[in-house]
Amino acid sequence: MNVERRIIHTKEAPEPVGPYSQAIVAGDYLFSAGQIGIDPATGMMAGLDVATQTRQVIKNLEAVLAAAGASLQQVVKTTIYLVELDDFALVNEIYGEAFAKASPARSTVEVSRLPLSARVEMDVVALLR
Repeated sequence: MNVERRIIHTKEAPEPVGPYSQAIVAGDYLFSAGQIGIDPATGMMAGLDVATQTRQVIKNLEAVLAAAGASLQQVVKTTIYLVELDDFALVNEIYGEAFAKASPARSTVEVSRLPLSARVEMDVVALLR
């Protein structure tokens, strides 16, 4: 079975920091790469605090989804990576605002380190139909 596969790229989200795509569409699904809090306009981290970074991560994901003709409401699964699990409540609050209309399934894990010393990273899977 051949599944259509399409690379998603937008200048409205940060350029990848390695050899990967911002997202791949395979069939009816979009699989995003992890986004960290880089401001695509400057190429720099949006801020040092987890709240600012989380808001930027969500903006970046929205831009990637929009490039595929989708939105946060089509997200069916997210994974959040936190350097400090103590940040869970604050990240959860910001996340809840973004996904208030359609809460996807989610996993949250604590990691020892993220690229560019980010405090939070998030990836999504979205259903495009």
